[in-house]
This record gives sequence, C-alpha cells and structure tokens, in this order.
Amino acid sequence: MPVRRTRRLVAAAVSAGLIGLVVVGCSEGGTPVAAAVAVVPAEHADVLARLPAAADGTKIVVGDAKAPHTVTVYVDPRCSYCARFEASAGTVLAEEAAAGRVKVEYVVASFLDARTGGTASARAASALRASVDAGPGKFASFQTALFASQPGGEASQPGGEASQPGGESEDGFSADYLLRIADQVEGLRSAAFDRAVREDTYRRWVVEAEKAFEDSGVGGTPTVLVDGTALPGGDALYDATEFSKALRDAGV
Repeated sequence: MPVRRTRRLVAAAVSAGLIGLVVVGCSEGGTPVAAAVAVVPAEHADVLARLPAAADGTKIVVGDAKAPHTVTVYVDPRCSYCARFEASAGTVLAEEAAAGRVKVEYVVASFLDARTGGTASARAASALRASVDAGPGKFASFQTALFASQPGGEASQPGGEASQPGGESEDGFSADYLLRIADQVEGLRSAAFDRAVREDTYRRWVVEAEKAFEDSGVGGTPTVLVDGTALPGGDALYDATEFSKALRDAGV
C-alpha cells in the first residue's frame, strides 16, 4: 500500500476518534513461510485451557458470560501487530477472564486478504471458529498458538509501513499449517475439527464476521474496547504492565 494512502487512512481513523492501533500498511516481501510452530509457555497454557468460549453471532466470547465487564477485541489473523498484542496484552486478558473479571468478545476480521492477496486470514478465521466447537479452552489455546506461529517475517515497529509478515500472501495459514498449529493444543485435533479446517466449513461465518468488523467503523486491528469505550492505543497494547494499567483505568 502506498505510504501516502497509509497516512491518509491513519489520519482518518484518528479524526474519527478511534484510539486503538490501526493496521493499514502491508508488505509483500520475500520472507518464506515459517517452518515451525511456536509452543505456548506451560504456565500460560494452563490458564488458556480453563477458558470457555462460545460463538455469539459474529463474535467469539471467551470467559464467563456473566462477567461484570466486556472487552471487545478486533483482530485479523494476518496482522503482525495483533500477534504482538496477543503475546503481551492477550496474556493479561486471559488472566482477567480466568478470574471472572471480564469476558472477551473477539471479532475476527479478514480484511488483510484483500489488501495483501490470498485467503490466509479467512482460512485462519474459519479454523478459529471451528476450535470453539471442540470444547472449553480450545479456542483460547488455539488462538494464542496461531498468533505465536504467524507465518512470515517479524512485525514492524509501530509507526512503520509494514504491518503484515511478508511472503505468505498465497500460502500462509494453509490447512496443513493450521493443523500443525492445532497439534500444540491438547485434544483439539479430531476428525470433525480437521474436516472443518480442510473444507473451510465456517466460510460463511468468516464473511459475516468481516462485515461486522467493517460495520463497526473501528478501521483497523488490533482495536480494544472496554464496555464500549476504546482503550488508549500505542505501546499500551503491546506491554502487559501498561495494558493492565489501562484496564484498571477503564474500571476493570
């Protein structure tokens, strides 16, 4: 995406009052698809394994539906800033959800497919939806493993033009790769899950989730709302301590 258009999109989002980090730049470099999947640290995996998840229309709700606060998170599986968010703030949200203080509503977008090419975001989003059907803990664990194993190169720094790992516009998050990631989540692989991933069972849900993202007006990912109000963005989304403080400031 040209730098000039990127800056216009960022400016438009700021003027609209969207405080979350807006992902608008995509690179198409030659970095090969990752050959290995990441392993989630054991201590965090235990927290994730306890988290229930349920589909609620176009959202995936993690945690107790009766929790006093709602955190809404907009992500795209190909967004490298989202991967950084999940590796830091995502661990905080998991702890908060496990403690019953929040429920987390994930809106899984796939807009980066149109900007970068291919259908990697849509395939990953469909697999994420399929993981909900596998029982408690499976979505939270799979999502963490998926972002940790995101294909391509390293994320650019905030303010840079590249926000998506390069070189995976066509092949990233293939069915085989998604199933290799799923191998890291105990009990996730099954005939039903594998079939849903390979046959793209939730393709219609993915389209509807993307429309919900577009209709929300947030403009980019990751964007985080607490009880409907946007959190301050920037470094607070990528630092666990700062993110925890932002949640407390928001009344959580």
